[in-house]
Amino acid sequence: MPKIYRIRYIPPETIDLSSDKLLYRDNKYLITKWIPIKPRNDIKSGISCVFLEKGWKISAFFGQDNEIIYWYCDIVDINFDKKADIYYLYDLLTDIKIMPDGRVEIIDLDELAIAFENNLITREQLIMSLKQSSSLLDLIYTHNFPECIRKIINRLTGIGL
Repeated sequence: MPKIYRIRYIPPETIDLSSDKLLYRDNKYLITKWIPIKPRNDIKSGISCVFLEKGWKISAFFGQDNEIIYWYCDIVDINFDKKADIYYLYDLLTDIKIMPDGRVEIIDLDELAIAFENNLITREQLIMSLKQSSSLLDLIYTHNFPECIRKIINRLTGIGL
């Protein structure tokens, strides 16, 4: 099992996600199943699919009845240390939330600006976050996004969402 770390700039923290259950990985995808680090009444568990070539971490959040309550997409800068088998997922602050009714929320653009203003992220990371967000939004707006992600996860893991 690889080690997986999520590094956040705001608030500054490094979270070890290595206890997540690895469902699949190759050079394009890293798929894990998880329970919230801090117990929550609204979220029971989730499945995350990291698109290693795209810089997206797309997660299905499940409620207490095991139904998807929403999709949450993190924009990430990924560093993989092959020798140590460690993934470092640097949270590039922009998040996109897709509700069951199809409503899309773009979250934390203010944090992206603050991180850049305070030199927490580089100009390259700022540009990367914006470009990766744009390409993900293109997918969301031009395809049946939930169905696309469900098909990928099902094809690679056998799990139906």
